[in-house]
Amino acid sequence: MRYGGGLGLGFGTNSFNIAVAPSAIYQANDYFAAGVGLSFNYYEFGDSKFTAYGGSLLTLFNPVRPIQLSAELEQLRINRTIESITGSRIEDNYWSPALFFGLGYSNRNVTFGIRYDVLHDSQKSIYADPWMPFVRVYF
Repeated sequence: MRYGGGLGLGFGTNSFNIAVAPSAIYQANDYFAAGVGLSFNYYEFGDSKFTAYGGSLLTLFNPVRPIQLSAELEQLRINRTIESITGSRIEDNYWSPALFFGLGYSNRNVTFGIRYDVLHDSQKSIYADPWMPFVRVYF
């Protein structure tokens, strides 16, 4: 078993984001690993707030030593509160799936890469864009 995951922190004009995503993988051989992860994400933009939490299933495949291909199925529970400029308030709670396919460069315990969410929904996803860079660290 290998343990790791990711941490994220973002600041912008009138926005704040924090993410914690621990995970564990089983390294079956030099080429293949599979595991599970948990995720928590909090995001504020102006008077709007999003909280997302859930889990994921992850597979990693290294066809050659430095190249890593990945697939991750993530299911998040989204709780959002949106304040409009007219003063009205919208509260919404729903499940949001994501299916990421990724390509990365590995150097020992660290992988840098990019992934794409094929299920991205611009109205419901907590992620602003289907393309996302990533850094994975496992020990």
